[in-house]
Amino acid sequence: MTVRIDALGPAGEYRSRERKTLMSLSGTVIGEISQVPALYVRRTLRAMRAGEVPALPARLAALDKAAELFTRGRIGGLDPDEYAVLVSMASGVPIGVVRQSIDWVADVLASMRSTMELAMPHGAVSSWQDPRTEAGSAVWTRKGDLFAVHAAGNTPAVHGLWPEALALGYKVAVRPSTREPFTAHRLVSALREAGFGSATVTLLPTDYAAADVIVAESDYAIVYGGQDVVDKYGADHRVLTQGPGRSKILVTADVDWRDHVDMLAGSVSHLGGTACTCATAILVEGDPEPVARAVAEKLRAIPTLDPAHPDAILSVQPLDTARALDDYLHTVAADAVPVLGGDTIIDELPSGGAVLRPAVHLVDSSKAPQLNVELPFPCVWVGPWHRDDGVAPLRDSLVLTALTTRPALIDALLDEPTITNLYLGDNPTTWLRPGIPHDGYLAEHLMRTKAMIRTEPRDPSA
Repeated sequence: MTVRIDALGPAGEYRSRERKTLMSLSGTVIGEISQVPALYVRRTLRAMRAGEVPALPARLAALDKAAELFTRGRIGGLDPDEYAVLVSMASGVPIGVVRQSIDWVADVLASMRSTMELAMPHGAVSSWQDPRTEAGSAVWTRKGDLFAVHAAGNTPAVHGLWPEALALGYKVAVRPSTREPFTAHRLVSALREAGFGSATVTLLPTDYAAADVIVAESDYAIVYGGQDVVDKYGADHRVLTQGPGRSKILVTADVDWRDHVDMLAGSVSHLGGTACTCATAILVEGDPEPVARAVAEKLRAIPTLDPAHPDAILSVQPLDTARALDDYLHTVAADAVPVLGGDTIIDELPSGGAVLRPAVHLVDSSKAPQLNVELPFPCVWVGPWHRDDGVAPLRDSLVLTALTTRPALIDALLDEPTITNLYLGDNPTTWLRPGIPHDGYLAEHLMRTKAMIRTEPRDPSA
């Protein structure tokens, strides 16, 4: 099976002269992807700014239809099963995880009406024609017109966030991952087929230099990547960075951790440990070693399976990439005590590539630098936490699950600005559902309120 991924611009498909080969994990060619030049990017963005945006009812109807097409339609010559297999072959994400992620994206699309209502301030209305503006009200309005997306390729689930911009009335330009461009192509195609105009949502596969043009010449953007991406764009208020999550779990002495081992291990291994919401650190008030060993036993029981197997959980990478990750893990682990994966995380497959097995290490301090090391497989650092440590070791967490009954501590965690999401009790760090903010609502980045009061003009002939 070979697939061609071309740009989807205002005038339709565009195949550039420069193209990159798309490979499977086994090293076979599975397609090619266009690499459009900066000139094409600029012309596309200019045409998008001049285009029309459907009215809100039409946008919501199109998102509902796109959810159906995305999960069940034949798009770009691929039926849903062919598409899912292709994603797994290219990315190494297990087929079951791929299908779970596809369903998540569809659920988000179909839930956009309620998500928009949840994100809008209670004191605002969505239209100036709302009767409340006659007495004075806030109106929820866009801060710009054009939104850029630098997509990631770890799982299809990352594409569940940016369609909210379409619901809000933005035009969206998507730069797909060259590792797994199939989801972005399928979703953009589904949205266009569902009713969004070709100048409203576009696909711009391109190199890094032209990708910077997309961000620079759009009004707002969302960019996925590692710490280097956060460092590059973090100071730009127009750019929402989606970098390392460094999600954590805290277990205080007033809670029996033995009742929560499944949740602890599941937070580490969900989606093969690739998501930014997967736990990378567990801090324990008391002796952390029994917790580390219990979690390691759960993770050790996960089987090594080909990603095409329906029960596979762990992701696969090319052997060279897996070896580089293994070497890096040994380097950053330094004096941490390995409980699982100390020898190697690599488990080679006869079909090509290597499964990334879980790793669990013990650190001796809540200030250990390893606690902020995030890797793209189930890897967790377990260490001690003391009441006097306070919230400092828990900062910079996309999600923190706190197993505690202490109200003062919960207040402090909720008030800490660098803890994005706080879950209490037996809720994994990976829990999420449509309508719940991931890194705040996207609307918080793209929208604002305007005060409005209106008086109907008198008819001079009356």
